[in-house]
Amino acid sequence: MNLPKVVTELIKAQNNFDSTSYANCFTETAVVFDEGKTHNGRKEIEKWIDEANKKYQATMKPLEYSEIEHTLKTEVSGTFPGSPITMTYNYEFEDGLIQSLKIV
Repeated sequence: MNLPKVVTELIKAQNNFDSTSYANCFTETAVVFDEGKTHNGRKEIEKWIDEANKKYQATMKPLEYSEIEHTLKTEVSGTFPGSPITMTYNYEFEDGLIQSLKIV
């Protein structure tokens, strides 16, 4: 699977529970939409993913990527009911970093 470099870095950071490296995959003004909440900016994204890592210990396994739609389907496993589940990550990129991420 041919993933953008920043997406590969994001997956690696997630699977290592490295919140700082995860947040560094985003622009300073990035927005993340997850579980009905919006997280604005790199610092807020780092706080969100750090809390999620502690709560769910989720790891990602890429299943399918669409270069046209910038969507990644993943198998997500962790300490949450129903694990593992398939989730879709919708990306928007800017200057090689993630500007927007919507997780559904």
